[in-house]
Amino acid sequence: MSISAAFQNALSGLGANARMTDVIAGNLANALTPGHALRELGLAAQGTRGGVAVTGVTRSIDPVLIADRRLADSALAGSQTRTAFAIAVERALGLPGDGGSLTDRVADFEAAIAAASARPEDDTRLEAVLGAAGALAAGVNRAADEIESLRSRADADIAAAVDRLGTGLAEVAEINARIVSARATGHETAALEDRRQQAIDAIADLVPVRQLARDRGAVALVTTGGAVLLDGRAAQIGFAPTAPVTAQMTLENGGLSGPSLNGRPVPTGADGPLAGGRLAALFDTRDALGPEVLRGLDSFARDLIGRTERLTPPPSPGLFTDAGARFDPAQETGLAGRLAVGAAVDPSAGGALFRLRTGPDAALPSAVAQAPYLAALGPALSAQEATLPNEAPRDLSSHAARLSSRAAQARLTAESAQSFAAGQAGELREMELRRGVDSDAELQRLILVEQAFSANARMIQTLDDMMQTLLRI
Repeated sequence: MSISAAFQNALSGLGANARMTDVIAGNLANALTPGHALRELGLAAQGTRGGVAVTGVTRSIDPVLIADRRLADSALAGSQTRTAFAIAVERALGLPGDGGSLTDRVADFEAAIAAASARPEDDTRLEAVLGAAGALAAGVNRAADEIESLRSRADADIAAAVDRLGTGLAEVAEINARIVSARATGHETAALEDRRQQAIDAIADLVPVRQLARDRGAVALVTTGGAVLLDGRAAQIGFAPTAPVTAQMTLENGGLSGPSLNGRPVPTGADGPLAGGRLAALFDTRDALGPEVLRGLDSFARDLIGRTERLTPPPSPGLFTDAGARFDPAQETGLAGRLAVGAAVDPSAGGALFRLRTGPDAALPSAVAQAPYLAALGPALSAQEATLPNEAPRDLSSHAARLSSRAAQARLTAESAQSFAAGQAGELREMELRRGVDSDAELQRLILVEQAFSANARMIQTLDDMMQTLLRI
């Protein structure tokens, strides 16, 4: 080997060692930076030229692990959304024993009726019945209003999520273009790939996606449901928010908007192309879970009105009414929000308390000791009746308890699903972090680089001494 070739070998080694030092320093500096992947310097022998060549900086990642972690993150985001809704529903109905729950209000109403039946001449007890009836109706109204508010909030959150999804896809498309351009000019792309990974992680929180490799470092994004979100160009996700969302508004009747992909509407069910993440859970909250709870409240309101209406011949409204009128079976949707105590028994609305004794349709008061309506009201509430053909008969109190029980069960189921999703996502993220920057390993590599740098420096010093000796001869 000639002296010049030896110099070339040593100089290339020094350059590679300096570059390796920069890479290790960058790894150590970003050990706690989210999204930073471990950098490794590629080296290759230069063959006949001699020495070592730097082939580039690569990111050390496990694409399969990252893909699984993204799917787990998406499932966790969806379960968190459903759990938050289930908790809010349970709070809206109230917990038995807290004094403001639906079951407690029914119990208070029945207790007030029993007390007034024992002393029908006591107007104070009749006022207690009226107050308990008003509190029960108001409680059902508030619960229905809260569910409608949750649906309205979900609709607004859908609009925000669609905006974030569109922004994220545009960002990934822009980074794709920069990576392709950088590789074409021989520049490193590791930092850009870190940014792209973070952007895709944010998208995966909304919609579960798979990353597919494309030419020159670009990637495509496809949902697990088969929708192409990005392949060269970003897909256009559309949604028209509606505010406020009422009980009568559904996706099926056109009152609410669904998502669109490149101008074409897409389904939002469990088998839809966008199913699985936070966005799908928000649609589920607005279009399935919320209406289901409202139907349960409407059924309870219908049961309550029906039990009291049977004690009052038509056309007069009963003790409980549909916004002051008798119940119309064709107008059941939204009934819980319109439930009200009849004006005929309310002195503040022009009615009279004596009608609680004789009936809402009574024109004149009877003897105070006679209270046929009040006597029939308690048995009407406790009668075992089926609200639907396929349901078991139950009294009004059991109907309210059933609503609360369903809400509690839905909350427990949602929390269980969230706990499982959180455990899975946490374990996968931990596995991914273990493949990240190990500061101890990087410091050991730095020591080896220092030794190699020293060896190359000594080689150059030796070659210089040889040249000086030759020149002195």
